Amino acid sequence: MRLPDWIRTRGLADVHDTRHLLRRHGLTTVCEEARCPNRSECFSRPTAAFMILGSRCTRNCGFCSVTSSLPGPVDKDEPENVAGAAAEMDLRYVVITSVTRDDLPDGGAGHFASTIRAVRRRLPSSGIEVLTPDFRGDVESLNTVLDARPEVFNHNVETVPRLYRAVRPQADYRRSLNVLRLAKSIAPDVYIKSGFMLGLGERLEEVTGLLEELRQSGCDFITIGQYLSPSRNNLPVVEYIRPEIFEELRLKALGMGFRYVASGPLVRSSMNAAEMYDAVPGGATKEE
Repeated sequence: MRLPDWIRTRGLADVHDTRHLLRRHGLTTVCEEARCPNRSECFSRPTAAFMILGSRCTRNCGFCSVTSSLPGPVDKDEPENVAGAAAEMDLRYVVITSVTRDDLPDGGAGHFASTIRAVRRRLPSSGIEVLTPDFRGDVESLNTVLDARPEVFNHNVETVPRLYRAVRPQADYRRSLNVLRLAKSIAPDVYIKSGFMLGLGERLEEVTGLLEELRQSGCDFITIGQYLSPSRNNLPVVEYIRPEIFEELRLKALGMGFRYVASGPLVRSSMNAAEMYDAVPGGATKEE
């Protein structure tokens, strides 16, 4: 399907310095691995969503371009490398995500916690957001991450439950909702965030139901974006959703009680994450 006029990304070429810095620290970003359409814009600021625990995922989601295979060993130096890169970029807000590591006993939760603490030591005034896998619903893994005190805990549901078999075949919708609910109960003062895509064949009433269940699960923030197939090996786009539908959903979600809603064709989970955090009372990150 041809891209409609309302989906346009800014072609910013001045991103070499950010890519060079990331390579120098031996780091991976979800911006590159998932082929995010906004990566040039974010890298030019600069900002990036650090992807820890390697670049190979134990799951094979239909929408995602990250390589699915048996991952390698965990890099014990990665937490300090992430912290060093974040400090060199002088980030006031740091987003840390990962591939899914079902091969690890804790799903990588301890590595998340180590990375949060390393960043906190180098950038004590910066906000930290984690975008985690579901850890197979393990409560101890969630406790491990939340004990490290990120400002925002994010876990994306990605789509409506009816489409999980095609979009997230190794995930479980109810488990993901429970992860969000548990995170809120474990750390009531941490903002809970989730996100999903449109254009995969969902119906509007399903999206409304999804929003209601996310809010009931304790979500404070929500992101809604257009699915764009990253390669021919991924699921095709079923429909390009018009901007006015995204705006209608934004207003509907705010009416349900979400504290902040980002909804638009090019909205992505980690893009403008700092702005979302800063927009809520008491959430503003501190300047150095």
